[in-house]
Order: sequence, then C-alpha cells, then structure tokens
Amino acid sequence: MRNQTQRVEIETGVPTQPAGPILSARNLTKLYNAGTAREVVALTDVNFDIFPGDLVSIVGPSGCGKSTLLRALAGLSRPTAGSLLIDGEPLINPGPKAAMVFQQPVLLPWRTILDNVMLPIEFRELPIAKHRAHALDLLAGVGLAGFEARFPHELSGGMQQRAAIVRALVQDPQILLMDEPFGALDAMTREQMNLDVLKLWQQTGKTIVFVTHSITEAIFLSQRVFVMTARPGRLAREITVDLPFPRGLDVINTDAFGVYAGEVRALLQARSEI
Repeated sequence: MRNQTQRVEIETGVPTQPAGPILSARNLTKLYNAGTAREVVALTDVNFDIFPGDLVSIVGPSGCGKSTLLRALAGLSRPTAGSLLIDGEPLINPGPKAAMVFQQPVLLPWRTILDNVMLPIEFRELPIAKHRAHALDLLAGVGLAGFEARFPHELSGGMQQRAAIVRALVQDPQILLMDEPFGALDAMTREQMNLDVLKLWQQTGKTIVFVTHSITEAIFLSQRVFVMTARPGRLAREITVDLPFPRGLDVINTDAFGVYAGEVRALLQARSEI
C-alpha cells in the first residue's frame, strides 16, 4: 500500500511522506441498547489503518454500520469496545483534526452561504478576519465566488453540498470524513462532484474517508476500498485500486475498472447470501 501511495504522490503532487497511521481501529465494536432486549450489534471486530494523505472509500450494504463507523471516526459516537486512535492518541470526542460532511448539506436557511461556512470558526472562537478570507478563497475554489451573500434556498443541491464541504475545510482539518454526501444528487452532478473531490484531494493532500453505497463511486475515488459485511458490520476485505491518477470519468469504462467493480460486487453479493 505504501508503494501505491508513493506512486500517487508522483502523479498528483499529493504530499505523502512516510508516516504512521493517522487513523487506526483495533477490534472496534459498537452496540446500541447494550445489555437490553433491544441490543443491536452495529459493528464488530473492525480493524484498519489509514495513513496521512490516503483517500479511502467504505462501501457496504444498507444498515451495515458505515455511517456508524464514520461517526466514530469523527468522535461523535464512542465505540463500545476496542480502540480508535487519531495521530496515535485515543479518539474520544470531536476535535479539530477531523471534520465531517453529512449526507445532507445541513445549511442554516436564515444564514448566508458565507455565514454558514463560518459557523465552525465562530463555534471555536477562532480569528474571524483571517478565516473569513480563507473561506472566501475556498468558496472561489469550488466555483461559488459571487454566491457568498446568497441563502441556501437560492443554490442548487450540488452548490449547497460544495458549501458544506467548504464549511468542513475552513478550519483546516487533517481529515475530511464524507458520509454519502452526493447520494441525493442527480447523476451528472454527482459525477462532477466526484471530480471535485479528486481535485480537492490532489490540491490539499487531505486524508479523506468517503462512505458510499455506489461501487462505481468507491472505485473511482479511492486508493483503497474497504468492503463491509452486512450487520454486524466488519471489514470483509481491503482492496487496493491500482489505477493511475489523475483520473477522468473515462476510466470507468476500462476493463481494469470493471475487474475491480466485479470484485467488490462479488464480495457484497456473497455476504448478502450468508
């Protein structure tokens, strides 16, 4: 996997200096309503390492615990058992090292786009002027220059989700966690947003963990795909996607892409039949 990452650095300019994992899970387990008749095992015995600058997708059937896992990585939900480390330290609460983009943009309708983007800065009581300038640069970088004073209802779904991504990035996290952020978008907008994510990753070198239901999206975006089993969710297999970067949409039609898609699909179908 390190050789793959080093090759990506050459082809994209993403900084990937040798380092220990930025996220590590060991025997991670999550129960809901533990010890009651309504107990649900959402995750069990999940193990992985994610390194600085990685772009990893998590794919699996509905209800397998993908979102639960991402919330744990964000510090929004504590595991029932096992360990979860961020930069070698126990991950217990939300912190500035990771930011999350949710399935819906969750923009406050009474605030302008710029004011929505600035919410994390206000919450953390960081210098407003400095981060406002950074927010304006980020908005311009995702094609939202001129829309700073608009309200969410004046923007399309794709534009709203771009604003939500900027809101996550404005505090300059090391890790961007994305929970099926494009699932509600039409196919053409979703493809463009996938290209935008790759461009963002290549430009910033952020570590990105991307949850999706789409096999195509998972392979297209990622260096590695984590395939999860049906609930209780565990890691069925980690697949390294050895396709060159930068990637265009035409790669989806190649034989090599089809081989990876078939491998992921076979894993998901096999697990669903158990």
